[in-house]
Amino acid sequence: MRNDFFEQVLTGVKRVCITGHVKPDGDCVGSCLGLKNYLADNFPQVQADVYLDPYDPSFSFMRYENQVKHSDSSIQFYDLFISLDCADLERIGLGKKYFQTADRTLCIDHHVSNPGYAGQNYILPDASACAEILYQLFDQEKIGKETAECLYTGIAHDTGIFKYSNVTGDTMRAAADLIDRGISFDRILTDTILTKTYVQQQMLAEALQASVLLLDGRCIYSYIRLKTMEQRGATIQDTHGIVEKLRDTKGVDCAIFAYEVAPGQFKVSTRSKQIVDVNVLCNQFGGGGHVRAAGCSMTGTCHDVINGILPFVEKQLQENKG
Repeated sequence: MRNDFFEQVLTGVKRVCITGHVKPDGDCVGSCLGLKNYLADNFPQVQADVYLDPYDPSFSFMRYENQVKHSDSSIQFYDLFISLDCADLERIGLGKKYFQTADRTLCIDHHVSNPGYAGQNYILPDASACAEILYQLFDQEKIGKETAECLYTGIAHDTGIFKYSNVTGDTMRAAADLIDRGISFDRILTDTILTKTYVQQQMLAEALQASVLLLDGRCIYSYIRLKTMEQRGATIQDTHGIVEKLRDTKGVDCAIFAYEVAPGQFKVSTRSKQIVDVNVLCNQFGGGGHVRAAGCSMTGTCHDVINGILPFVEKQLQENKG
């Protein structure tokens, strides 16, 4: 399908800053590098720089990954600033400073909590991933193999390998078309999702051992203290995927996972299956995300975290009995 979205967006543009959210995940990295590859193939006259915080090295197979900037550059401003997969201006990672100096700003995202903070916003909350939105916005006749690898990675990560409720027929058709472009989809899934390091497995074991079922088994909670992560030599990346594993517990609708990033400061990830709107839940604490996947930050102890969140989970479960 032909789409001239970027032909219009890039009119008169010579330099583009592309960035995403803090702690980049598969959709964020795949979207940013997918756009970088698409522009390189079809708009070679445009200088496109990607700025991202450090991310999992398993994404290094993507073309131009070695050109991603992990620190500020000497460039003072860009004609166009594009944020991808970032629901909030405050959650933009590296490259955020260019938002204020760019001539124009564009946000492409799929988070329902996104208020539309850019000059131009293209937000589709029903899309499974930001990478799926880019697939629709690109001229699909001009999507090369390297771009397809990036987009497929993003979609696969944000759909839990196509098993989450955010998957639609459009998602599967996009994935099938990307596979047909000759990508090694099996390698992408194995190397970036299925394969875990020993430290990641240890963190998962710690979380499972510390987990507790609440609200008649409909909610599960777990946590990892900073001391434990330091003892294991673990990083934030080593906690990725834990909350999804907790959600897989039979009978559970809502999973809550907290990990300590500084003494008394926790990052909280929440997931649900069918009932609890975790975006609404996390909004209570200044966070947000999607209906079935959201996060926030909280202070206190690990017990303060669950004691603060649990009443909101219980209220939603009671309101949706049966």
